[in-house]
Amino acid sequence: MKIFIAGGTGFLGQALIRKLLQGGHAVTALARSPKKLGDLAPRIRVVSGSPLVPGPWQEELAGQDVVINLTGTSIFTRWTPAAKEMILHSRIAATKNIVEALPDHPASPVTLINTSASGFYGLCGDEEKYEDGLPGGDFLASVCKRWEEEANRAQGKARVISMRIGVVLGKNGGALAKMLPAFRLGVAGKLGHGRQWFPWIHLDDLTSAILFCMKHSEIAGPVNLSAPAPVRNGEFTRILGTVLHRPTFLGVPGLAVRLVLGEMSSVVLEGCRMMPGVLTANGFSFRFPSLQSALEDILKK
Repeated sequence: MKIFIAGGTGFLGQALIRKLLQGGHAVTALARSPKKLGDLAPRIRVVSGSPLVPGPWQEELAGQDVVINLTGTSIFTRWTPAAKEMILHSRIAATKNIVEALPDHPASPVTLINTSASGFYGLCGDEEKYEDGLPGGDFLASVCKRWEEEANRAQGKARVISMRIGVVLGKNGGALAKMLPAFRLGVAGKLGHGRQWFPWIHLDDLTSAILFCMKHSEIAGPVNLSAPAPVRNGEFTRILGTVLHRPTFLGVPGLAVRLVLGEMSSVVLEGCRMMPGVLTANGFSFRFPSLQSALEDILKK
C-alpha cells in the first residue's frame, strides 16, 4: 500500500515507518528536515513542509491508500495558557489541513488513521474504559474530543480511525527513557498514592496494531491502543524495579508532583483503566500482553 505519514520523525513515527517498510509498503513522510528521519530518509519519499501550514505537500495525499497523522506537541510540560494553546493548535490545525487535502472522490478507498490519546476518557478511576465510553471533562479530554471531531470530518471520503494511545514503552525514547535514570539510580518510586491506573503498550505491539487496523477494513472509529493488562502505578514501579534489580521504596508525594507540574499532574496522578476492546474483538494478538514481558524485552542487554 501507499502510505503518507505526518509526524513521522519522532519516537513512534520512525518505529512505524520501519515496520511499514518491513511489510513492503511505499512510504511518503512529511518533514521539515529530512535529517530528522536519519537512516530512513534514503528509503522513503520525503516531502518538505509542516502539517500545521497548508502548502504544496497537501497534493501528495491524492493517490494514497492510507494517511497517518501522528502530529501533536508534547503534553509533558507545565500547562501554562500558552502551552495549552499549542497543545490544542498543533493537533487541530494538522488534522484540519490533512482532512481538507483528502480527495472528495478518491479512485480507491482511503483510510485516515489519526492520533488521539487515553486522555479522551478523563480521570476515570477504577472504571474500565472501552471505545464506547464517554469523554471526560478535563482539559486533555476536551482536546482529544475536538481532535477526534476534526478527524471525523473526513467521513464520507475516508475510513476514519482515531487511535487512543496509552503510554508507549520502547527503547531509546518515549516515557520509559525519561523514567530510567532515576530507576537505575535506585531513587525512584510510586507517584502519589500509586493506585492510579497506567494504560501502557509495547512499541512493537503499537506499530503492529496500526498495521492491523490498516488491513482490516471493518475497523473504524475510535480504537484503544493499550495492552490488555493495565497496571496501577505502584505495580508498574515494582515490576520495573524488579526487571532492573533496583529498589523502588522511595515514593514521590502527590503534593510535590502537583507543585512541579501544576494542572498537568492529573495525567500522572489520576490515570485511566483503558482496555483494547476493538483490537481484542477483531482478533489482534499482543506479542507483549504483560508488563513484565514487555519491560524484559525492552531492557534486555
